[in-house]
Amino acid sequence: MKTLARMELKPGMVLSEDVTDYSGKMLCSEGDVLSENDIRVLERHNIIAVSIKEDIDLASTHFEKVMLSPDFQKFRKAYEENMPAYRRIIDAAVYEKKPVDVLALMKIYSQLVRCASTGERMLDFLYNMMPGEEDVTYAHTLNSAIIAGVFSKWLDITQNDTFIFIVCGFLYDIGKLLIPPEILNKPGKLTEEEFDVVKSHAKLGQVLLDGMHGIDPVVARVALEHHERMDGSGYPSHLKGDEIDRFARYISIVDAYEAMTRVRVYRMPLNPFQVIANFEKDGTGRYDMTVLTPIMKHVASTQLGFEVVLSNGMNGTIILLNEKKLSRPLIKNTHDEIVDLMVRTDLEIQSIY
Repeated sequence: MKTLARMELKPGMVLSEDVTDYSGKMLCSEGDVLSENDIRVLERHNIIAVSIKEDIDLASTHFEKVMLSPDFQKFRKAYEENMPAYRRIIDAAVYEKKPVDVLALMKIYSQLVRCASTGERMLDFLYNMMPGEEDVTYAHTLNSAIIAGVFSKWLDITQNDTFIFIVCGFLYDIGKLLIPPEILNKPGKLTEEEFDVVKSHAKLGQVLLDGMHGIDPVVARVALEHHERMDGSGYPSHLKGDEIDRFARYISIVDAYEAMTRVRVYRMPLNPFQVIANFEKDGTGRYDMTVLTPIMKHVASTQLGFEVVLSNGMNGTIILLNEKKLSRPLIKNTHDEIVDLMVRTDLEIQSIY
């Protein structure tokens, strides 16, 4: 909220506090939408200033409040200012065969992550970012590098491993820029032949990065293996389990998380419990559960205490996680009734406040 002089008031503004005259008589109530007549009443009673709700006070969902916060505005400005520099670094590697300036990448990373006080806050910021059409491929890997930094803290890996993880996030999908745009950005379903072309980005990225000055060899291997799956269902080599590089197993989770939490033309980003539900459905056997499980637990635990709307319109508060199925927590509704989503399988969390 903010305090405005009476002369600055305009119809449509919403009061954040009751307004009384000098005798204590109520003139307007908290939540009232000011009309021209209300403003004249305040003038007649010589009210000097009142408290008005700002956009962030009027936001309904948690993510709307994040989007309107000053620290998100600072992050978005830094993100938009750094995107051209990131594109130049990546384009120089892809189209001019110049070595990637890793220190420049890490400088971009540092400028962005310092905008958020916690990793959880950073994930909220990324949830609200909507890149321009020409930046979609670049934003995917820039976001992945930031997510890798957040997940590395949750996984408690070493500083050196964190550095490699973040660099892998920046570069693992670089081969996509060598795929014809008309195939990569095709709005409809790909043909089998087109999908084979898209899948070739893994090998193209590996060839581009392999032996590049200043790039750890594991980064090239991650570019090649980030679509491999623990059960052998991935590509290009159908590797299984420990045959897949450890960092490629990390990045495969980051890649899926970033894709699910990114705004698409055809849908809004999935909320945290929808993301977890997708991992629970498809992740067993496909992802390294020793990595995925602590990440999902951390994502779920950050939602405790948040208000939610269920798919039947019911409102409630998340009070307890179900360890066996993290996407199905216990909810206390507005009638103080406990709704166990493990039992109420017909319901799901539609939005979070």
